[in-house]
Amino acid sequence: MGSDVVHSGGCHCRRVRWQVEAPASVVAWICNCSDCSMRGNAHFVVPAGKFALQPGADEFLTTYTFGTHTAKHVFCKVCGITSFYIPRSNPDGVAVTAACVDPGTLAHVEYRKADGRNWDKWFAGSDISEFSKPAASPAAE
Repeated sequence: MGSDVVHSGGCHCRRVRWQVEAPASVVAWICNCSDCSMRGNAHFVVPAGKFALQPGADEFLTTYTFGTHTAKHVFCKVCGITSFYIPRSNPDGVAVTAACVDPGTLAHVEYRKADGRNWDKWFAGSDISEFSKPAASPAAE
């Protein structure tokens, strides 16, 4: 993987803005769980330390949880857009909605399917949990 670049993005009304350090080419997950499928969300995961919310943005955020309450579905109180959230698969990371990244820094997005409706089985065979871990050494792919 290449080195990280700084991506900026946020919600539709621009009250929630953030920056995230991630490669120019990312893997985005299309999840079919009850929440993601309704929102049409496709997200890439980064370590929490690589995500920075802009000052003042938190006053416009609210959080929805359900089921295990592990995932924190954060969205803008004004426009309703989920530009990022804390995923069940990676509670130590941040899931960034690929469509909410400002144009110009994402060179390529590889879309993979996440079977959120059969979460336990899918998660056990998935490598998604590795995406929120800081890169220490080149991983075998």
